[in-house]
Amino acid sequence: MRKIILMMSVSIDGFFEGPDRDISWHLVDEELHQHFNDACRAMGGFMDGRITHELMADFWPTADQDPDSTAAMAEFAGIWRDMPKFVFSRTLTTAKWNTKVIHDVVPEEIAELKAQPGGDLGLGGANLAATFMRHDLIDEYRLYVHPVVLGQGHPLFQSPDVRMNLKLAGTRTFGNGVVLLHYERGRD
Repeated sequence: MRKIILMMSVSIDGFFEGPDRDISWHLVDEELHQHFNDACRAMGGFMDGRITHELMADFWPTADQDPDSTAAMAEFAGIWRDMPKFVFSRTLTTAKWNTKVIHDVVPEEIAELKAQPGGDLGLGGANLAATFMRHDLIDEYRLYVHPVVLGQGHPLFQSPDVRMNLKLAGTRTFGNGVVLLHYERGRD
């Protein structure tokens, strides 16, 4: 069965974005971007909320045509375009770029997606992640902790009523100071 894997960049103090959706503090260099490419290429699909999907769809479809794009960015553009995508939105009715719109997070429907053949499903977007957390639908957490303290912004873990016991599966330190904390669902 496929797993749902939350992959998210966060500040040391737990914010996935600063005020006004600021992510300029993300330290994505070639090493980290290549790591993302390698991880994403193995996925069977991307699951995002509407806001995250629209941000991705505004940039990645043609990023490989931009002369300022790095090799890793150009590579990811192709990965993103070709990957099946699921966007969770109550307002969208259609979406481009190999994307299926799903209106609500229904645990039984998510179980059906997980049971389909193919690679794991990458989950993005903090609001969507909070909903998946409340339903206990996330199998792995890959948190990329950037060496910055924001002090304010939008926290990744938004649900004070959710407690999760996680098991450390591994760590990795990147040359730019970002640390990957890889956790799996723990035992109750």
